[in-house]
Amino acid sequence: MTEPVHSSIVREGQCAQPSICPLSCVRAGTVVCIKRLSAPAEIKERLREMGFCEEQEIKLLSSNGSLICQVCNARLGISAKLGDAIFVEPLPHRRLKAA
Repeated sequence: MTEPVHSSIVREGQCAQPSICPLSCVRAGTVVCIKRLSAPAEIKERLREMGFCEEQEIKLLSSNGSLICQVCNARLGISAKLGDAIFVEPLPHRRLKAA
């Protein structure tokens, strides 16, 4: 969680430059693809156990205080601080497939 978060990194639900940004900066309702976890090893392991894996598509449902995400047909809540460590690429024109 050492990388800085800039408020100008996201514009209209999409990352500005570069193409990835922290999950905590994405607009609610956006489908994203996880590209990198930037956290200590034990936190990365736990995130992966919960479904927050690299190349996993998730949808950010809410970002009011904590982040509520649809991951593998489940809704999971994480802190915004933890969301700073999950780097994603928004896929704004994608919808998650219902199982």
